[in-house]
Amino acid sequence: MSSSKNRIPIKGSERAALSGAHITGAIDPHERIEVTVVMRHNRSSKELSSVVKEIGAQKPNERKYLSRDEFATAYGADPADLAKVKEFAHEYGLEVVKIKPAERRVILGGTVASLSAAFGVYLARYEHPKGSYRGRTGPIHVPEDIAPIVEGVFGLDDRPQARSHSRVLGKKGDTIKPHAEGLSGYTPLQIAELYDFPKGLDGTGQCIAIIELNESPRSAPIPRFSGTGYNTADFDKYFAQLGIPKPNIKDVYVDGGRNIPGINARADGEVALDVEVVGAIAPGAQIVVYFAPNDGDRGFGDAVSAAVHDNINKPSVISISWGGPETGQNGWSEQGKTAMDTALKEAAALGVTVCCSAGDGGSSDGENDGSLYVEIPCSSSYALACGGTRLEGHGGTITNEVVWNGGCTNSDGSPAPCGTGGGVSDDYGLPDYQANANVPPSAKDGHVGRGVPDVAGDADPETGYQIFVGGQPMTIGGTSGTAPLWAGLIALFNQKLGHQLGQLHPVLYSLPANANAFRDITVGNNDITGQNGPYQAGVGWDACTGLGSPDGVKLLNALITQL
Repeated sequence: MSSSKNRIPIKGSERAALSGAHITGAIDPHERIEVTVVMRHNRSSKELSSVVKEIGAQKPNERKYLSRDEFATAYGADPADLAKVKEFAHEYGLEVVKIKPAERRVILGGTVASLSAAFGVYLARYEHPKGSYRGRTGPIHVPEDIAPIVEGVFGLDDRPQARSHSRVLGKKGDTIKPHAEGLSGYTPLQIAELYDFPKGLDGTGQCIAIIELNESPRSAPIPRFSGTGYNTADFDKYFAQLGIPKPNIKDVYVDGGRNIPGINARADGEVALDVEVVGAIAPGAQIVVYFAPNDGDRGFGDAVSAAVHDNINKPSVISISWGGPETGQNGWSEQGKTAMDTALKEAAALGVTVCCSAGDGGSSDGENDGSLYVEIPCSSSYALACGGTRLEGHGGTITNEVVWNGGCTNSDGSPAPCGTGGGVSDDYGLPDYQANANVPPSAKDGHVGRGVPDVAGDADPETGYQIFVGGQPMTIGGTSGTAPLWAGLIALFNQKLGHQLGQLHPVLYSLPANANAFRDITVGNNDITGQNGPYQAGVGWDACTGLGSPDGVKLLNALITQL
């Protein structure tokens, strides 16, 4: 029996308590929770990496992506491994809630007592200035006979892992309100015109996935998540005012996530921004919103994996406007980083483009420890990291565009530091496609790593996106707007080209300068504190706006020349 064998820690599963948190007591041993066990690939991860690299080296129209069925057979979980996990669950009195072979995920349910025994952890209630959470410290342990097949266990700790990247124009608080001086910014259609998105395309034939996280419990209400959602009536009115048909929108619920509008207005603003931007750019596309809880790194990772492997809706593009710092006090666990990066690598194998916001906390990612950070998931080399600009235009013409830095306020109206994320990854090395991009050594410690972002677009809340949420119009900015903007544009490209572009990086970084596919942003920086601003905009790629903002028609023409 497994329980009589030695137990060993899962690599990268270590956790520490949040700074400022203290234990207030044990968790009720009879409380039922669920966890996700992520297992190894049927074939080696190195083999999958080689397949993805080979695909990326080909011209877009020559790429032979794996179908989701092919992927499940070749790289899903080994049936023998699944049997071992089921045996382990039975031994500890755990329920096998769901098995997802293609995603290599097994959902297990049980009491706190049984799960603590199964995984060798002590779960306690922690109180933190930002709210309470169920937490643990140290690594997760499993019996040695299943240790080689388990890559991570998620859900024991439910501290919020990610934050959304939307910024409301004007005063902010628990309730979103329109700017006191009237609505500013642009509609997504006006931004598309400024960036010269190709006309005559609407995303027909494409499916765009949007990842949304229910804000985590702070006082554990029933339902336990404090809300994140949309009202159909908002979308009816919004698209009618734009004069375009409302897109087909459906929900997928992951790990108990729900469409829960009207409880957390700021979170609802994130959902409205994502759906309305994507829907305005590509109204002919099927939009699928994947709701999951923001409970540690379980719900987020499971939602992304669910979208990647959705064999019913089959997304060709995924938009993610959530993230958190790679390292530091609020950073991800190593097992969480690995699981998310692997999910994005799997997306590349399937020909799915994943657009991720680069964050709104500048080069420090909003951390107050004087250091520099970039975010996961955008720092993955498989994610198209989307930074932010301040966009000014008139009459369909751009008059000025610089790095987004500023334009945010606290709830009392005082200035709040904000600006586009960007910098050099602590976790991922310099990818081949950035070999000639002149990514600087990290200003943190001089190491060479993946440069963030790849591309950019409008994000300053003062020049942001006019949307409709909670029955009223408002302007919202942040790199939360940039990710769906790019997702919508790529859906248009896929429609025009007749095939999925998949991982775009090898193509984008190899385009000739005379293609003029990007507006090179050369003014500004992403130092929002005045203390750690080593990254400046400049000619070519930079760690504020990447390659720049898009010229849609020229970018499409440049992609066509690569066919």
